[in-house]
Amino acid sequence: MKLTIIGGGSTYTPEIVDGLVRRRHQLDVSELALHDVSADRLAVLAGMSRRMLAAGAHPAVVSTHTDIASAADGADVVLVQLRVGGQAARLRDETLPLRCDCLGQETTGAGGLAKALRTVPVMLQVAKEVRAVNPTAWLIDFTNPVGIVTRALLEAGHDRVVGLCSAAVVFQQHFARLLDVAPERITLDHVGLNHLTWERRVLLDGTDVLPRLLAEHGDPVARATGLPTELVRRLGTVPSYYLHYYYAHDEVVAEQQARGVRAQEVMEIERQLLAQYADERVTGKPELLSRRGGAYYSQAALDLMASLRRGDGRVHVLNVRNGSALPFLPPDAVIEVPATITAADATAQPVEPVEPLIAGLVAHVTAYEQLALEAAVHGGRERVFRALLAHPLVGQHAVADRLADLLIAANREHLPWAR
Repeated sequence: MKLTIIGGGSTYTPEIVDGLVRRRHQLDVSELALHDVSADRLAVLAGMSRRMLAAGAHPAVVSTHTDIASAADGADVVLVQLRVGGQAARLRDETLPLRCDCLGQETTGAGGLAKALRTVPVMLQVAKEVRAVNPTAWLIDFTNPVGIVTRALLEAGHDRVVGLCSAAVVFQQHFARLLDVAPERITLDHVGLNHLTWERRVLLDGTDVLPRLLAEHGDPVARATGLPTELVRRLGTVPSYYLHYYYAHDEVVAEQQARGVRAQEVMEIERQLLAQYADERVTGKPELLSRRGGAYYSQAALDLMASLRRGDGRVHVLNVRNGSALPFLPPDAVIEVPATITAADATAQPVEPVEPLIAGLVAHVTAYEQLALEAAVHGGRERVFRALLAHPLVGQHAVADRLADLLIAANREHLPWAR
């Protein structure tokens, strides 16, 4: 099969290549097509990918493309991992909100909106170009904010589209280590939106062991959430790490204002990674990549690709259209839940009723995401203001007004309607 990666110059690409080598029995990739708008980064990552494949005796060939049509033509799967504006834009996303005492984060809050404004139009154009030459390939969105981007693609009429996040696999692996069992024995009752999810049950061979995990392993479980152990036990669920931005917002903002933001660390990690990737003596995934984020990305992606190719009826945690899974949300909302893969589609499984503590926040953020998508597609300062006003991490009209001006000014080169 041909696997295409749009954004192949990303520092994440060796994670995928490492997975291809380790899990070659799972996916018969014969061509890895890397596309990027940066010819320099593309050359570095293509060289690194070829060395990794050769060292692992993997037969796949690597092709490079700066044209989407040639990259996507004949592909079975197109994986998209873009960052419009690069890390410099991320740094702005994470620092500008701090001026208003709001969270600085690249996918959540005001920073997440800024990223959506830049990214959605580009992703819609990418999908259009892919579909012009390849109407049937599966399109996997790993580009943040995944929920908003996936909804944009689906609402534009693109079929065979799913959004992917590795958060559920990370928790599955974490729980399996704590329980000293094989990860395959663990399934999760995972519900919510991208970067706004909760593990309500942890099933070991079909039996819920979450109460045992919280009682016997409360501290390591809580550390993975960024929240105090006692709070996680009181909740009786395991929130994703992104929930601590909501449940401890002021504490996080104070820490960011005092110590800086994650983007500053990531920029240095990427600089070092690219230097290692350019070193022809490096033939394996560097240890430093584990500090970049995206743990278990390749496992989640390759497991999904294998199912998509076979249409095998397996269940994966994905970002898909809601339908009737969460009846308190619109059918066209995109949610992150276990979904069943068929040859033609990925469909959300039925979901047990969601308690008000979770449902209220999910509904609130879904409304924001709808407004964010409208702002990203149609533009306009008033739409940006309304999206910010709707977000639970902003919410105050004076703050939303100021942030709207800051975000538009900082991203003007990526917003045709604002030039």
